[in-house]
Amino acid sequence: MNRTIVIGAGFGGLALAIRLQASGIPTLLLEGRDKPGGRAYVYQDRGFTFDAGPTVITDPTAIEELFTLAGKRLEDYVELMPVKPFYRLCWESGKVLDYDNDQPALEAQIARFNPRDVEGYQRFLDYSRAVFKEGYLKLGTVPFLSFRDMLRAGPQLARLQAWRSVYSMVSSFIEEEHLRQAFSFHSLLVGGNPFSTSSIYTLIHALEREWGVWFPRGGTGALVAGMVKLFEDLGGEMALNAHVSQMETQGDKISAVTLADGRRFETPAVASNADVVHTYEKLLAGHPRGRSRAASLKRKRMSNSLFVIYFGLNHHHSQLAHHTVCFGPRYKELINDIFNRDTLADDFSLYLHAPCVTDPSLAPEGCGSYYVLAPVPHLGTADLDWEKEGPRLRDRIFEYLEKHYMPGLREQLVTHRIFTPFDFRDELGAHQGSAFSVEPILTQSAWFRPHNRDSQIANLYLVGAGTHPGAGVPGVIGSAKATAGLMLEDLAP
Repeated sequence: MNRTIVIGAGFGGLALAIRLQASGIPTLLLEGRDKPGGRAYVYQDRGFTFDAGPTVITDPTAIEELFTLAGKRLEDYVELMPVKPFYRLCWESGKVLDYDNDQPALEAQIARFNPRDVEGYQRFLDYSRAVFKEGYLKLGTVPFLSFRDMLRAGPQLARLQAWRSVYSMVSSFIEEEHLRQAFSFHSLLVGGNPFSTSSIYTLIHALEREWGVWFPRGGTGALVAGMVKLFEDLGGEMALNAHVSQMETQGDKISAVTLADGRRFETPAVASNADVVHTYEKLLAGHPRGRSRAASLKRKRMSNSLFVIYFGLNHHHSQLAHHTVCFGPRYKELINDIFNRDTLADDFSLYLHAPCVTDPSLAPEGCGSYYVLAPVPHLGTADLDWEKEGPRLRDRIFEYLEKHYMPGLREQLVTHRIFTPFDFRDELGAHQGSAFSVEPILTQSAWFRPHNRDSQIANLYLVGAGTHPGAGVPGVIGSAKATAGLMLEDLAP
């Protein structure tokens, strides 16, 4: 029997392949790079381990479900460790908020910013939980294939004021500007501008409060490895360095997948975890649907890109939290620059990852592995030469971190590498170097987002950040559940 093919071994592709294989559908997972993981790639250098991408695990139940349906136990494959605090939020003024699941401690910190916002935060948390219930628990794994599906969800979305932005909704509950930033920045974790992304994305706050924030022992790559092992234990096969060059079609069905090295696999169905524009423009270039769909997708707004520095130091900065958000001097103005201006701002806000706080094994003894990222415009917004801009921005960020957070950084530096919008484009095939695919505004969410099953090519499915429900680890694992449901229904004998 020809195997069903999943293109791309990111979290979405892996989760889908596991679901198919566990349900008795023989599945071949094709990964173009030399390691699985997609954006959750792993770099290793001089004894340091660097997770390339996602480092925040917020819904362990979604991951656990993959192992349970396969008759296995998550803890036999990977250990998830709680991260406390969830994040440390820091401003240049010296203000700090340790955001965690401890309600009394969190409220005491909020009161130090503004006593009136304690009650406002409680109301915001209630709202976020209501959105979480409707937007995540009810709709997060349900495919939106027709506009009727959208209409059915419409009354609830209207009741929750989904047309309002994340920042606008937070501001309706909370007065103090630092706190407004603290409870609106989450949409940036999935490529959303807090000032234009639907308030539905406030559900991320409730998601974290519901299940906590976790980190796999050995790094996010250890979770990828655990999922690969589960897939292979179930009898699935994965091929690395398997660059897909095209999907062959007969009429309006895919008949085979061809690799750049000439290998060819006939198949009853294909699911693509590759970038959605790349999937249609490159892989389906031989079919009119590929050309027309790519053209329409290119008219959509893409999410921002990222500039990332991975660096190892011969010193462990124990004063840091595992996750630190370093707010710069501007918030709304900087975000506007990132999403709308054709230049690189003079300032930045940063996310600093210090995993050795939780797991010292990721660096040699006494040392520390780190990465720091700055949201930056994608190449369609700002067509910058990152060969020149990358080293300049690296130096500015290192100087900033040394001044504000990590004294002695440059003297302690053992190794580093940078990852720019050029790398998102060239290494990951991301359209315009976008880090999170289609921007999650209301008119590009749910039914308005690329569907989990193509409407014309009957056996082409999508999984990952570019389809419903969107980016982020819970989002892409949710997309795998939605897509698997359609595939199992279609492929049933």
